[in-house]
Amino acid sequence: MNASLLLLHGALGSKEQLTNLKEALSMTFDVHTFDFEGHGNNASSTPFSMPLFASNVVDYMKAHHMTKAHLFGYSMGGYVALQLAKTHPELVDHIITLGTKFSWTPESATKEIKMLNPEKIEEKVPAFAQKLAAIHTGNTWKEVMLKTATMMHGLGNGAKLTTAALTQIPHKTRIHIGDQDTMVSIEESKESADALPNGSLQIINGCKHPIESIAQKKLAEMITDFILSS
Repeated sequence: MNASLLLLHGALGSKEQLTNLKEALSMTFDVHTFDFEGHGNNASSTPFSMPLFASNVVDYMKAHHMTKAHLFGYSMGGYVALQLAKTHPELVDHIITLGTKFSWTPESATKEIKMLNPEKIEEKVPAFAQKLAAIHTGNTWKEVMLKTATMMHGLGNGAKLTTAALTQIPHKTRIHIGDQDTMVSIEESKESADALPNGSLQIINGCKHPIESIAQKKLAEMITDFILSS
């Protein structure tokens, strides 16, 4: 039986953004995706937090009788993967992240939160608002956005994985960052990779922050090569 690989979606996203990647990996792994609480059609009244989403992963793995899994996390999903590795190391094998933000300060949180204004998005980027409305049917997209902003505020004000915490995560981890990512810097990605005892960094040329900016077949090959060669 193929090893289990769990794909974790990003903020404001859902498992649907990982459909093509899941398909590309399915010949090699037993691939799973799911919606974090409050995302997609998964309704929730609970405030968003990384520990909450990590507990969602635990619940999913228990429900599907998974004792251990490789984890790929896009953006927020990568942060959740590391959060899970910190609190439930026995459940985690390899970790792969893409476009995960690590440098959370009051200033960086404020910068990100400014882009999460539902009213302005509805007014100035209606197509994006409609896309989010189609994705999030459990809770409204506006609620998802506001709860995400509150979570980011918390990360910027202390509720984050510190460098000291990263040094306690022994799992083999590959941090991927696009050289054209304007949300996450290569510097913060390298610092986090260096802090992880078995961490490494891979810079992807021509890749922006959206997961769609990299060919999913290429990303699947990178994930597969890292897991099978280490």
